[in-house]
Amino acid sequence: MTTVAVDAGGADAGPREVAAGAIDAARQGINVKLFGSAEEIGPVGEGIEVIDAPVSIAKVADPVAAVREQPDASIVQAARSVASGEADALVSGGSTGAVLAAGVLHIRRQRGVHRPALAILVPIPGAPVLLLDVGASSESRPERLVQHAHIGAAFSEVVLGIARPRVALLSNGEEASRGTPEVIAAHQILSDGTGIDFVGNVEGLGIATGEADVVVTDGFTGNVALKLMEGVSSAVIGAVRAAAASDARAAAGALLMKPALSGLRDQLDPEQHGGAYLLGLRSVVIVPHGRFGRRGIAKAIELAASASDADVAGRTHSALEAAGALRSSK
Repeated sequence: MTTVAVDAGGADAGPREVAAGAIDAARQGINVKLFGSAEEIGPVGEGIEVIDAPVSIAKVADPVAAVREQPDASIVQAARSVASGEADALVSGGSTGAVLAAGVLHIRRQRGVHRPALAILVPIPGAPVLLLDVGASSESRPERLVQHAHIGAAFSEVVLGIARPRVALLSNGEEASRGTPEVIAAHQILSDGTGIDFVGNVEGLGIATGEADVVVTDGFTGNVALKLMEGVSSAVIGAVRAAAASDARAAAGALLMKPALSGLRDQLDPEQHGGAYLLGLRSVVIVPHGRFGRRGIAKAIELAASASDADVAGRTHSALEAAGALRSSK
């Protein structure tokens, strides 16, 4: 049975809400090791082991130093349990910086990977788009953007079953000359032929219109783009609900459209999808939004367990190796 280490420290809703999500996941047959304040977590049911770890470093300014100096922190203990083999995967809704630092220092990067990337499937109806990086690194050198393009392509092949995913760079124009110096340099490298189906630059609109299966950018830009899309989706759903309740005729029409609208809402709801993958580490790490509630945390744990069972980390790395996209150890 798969065991998922869950960091209960740092989530906006608090350890008890994380514990509630863990309880729901455990009912699906997943073993959970829950790291956080035992007092705040409260009672849990079968399938969950609580490890008292009241120290949280989710809000510190220097997460790398905190990971090194606070070995008893909840995220550090959770990452160490994965590194030692006591758990198969990690879930943490704390700060991305702390998760990244704990992951790199304890779970460690896959051989030949420059820098892990936080990747999320943007729920475009009918054809999800993999967007990376969405927060692991605020800046990316050209070689990192190129390798992240390969990581995204490899993930899409082994997880999504896309035989030859279309890969693009996010920029402020489709021309090869547009974008930051790093984007322009990465575009040149990818255009010269690297074994992936590079389709050039796409603008922000291209994410939503499905111009590529994988869109690559730096973590700062990706995070802003992701939060903007989520905000717009939430606002649109709220506006539809308000319009449906505006009068009797609208309410009657809304009743007829409820099944279709409910399905669309589920597709657009971030909590329904569990969170982002921290790709490039030796084990599966899932990072849900810190604001996720019980349902979103449960989905994140289920996603981590299924990704571990499918050996997503190992198979993605094997695909990178086959493509010759790993950094030389020399």
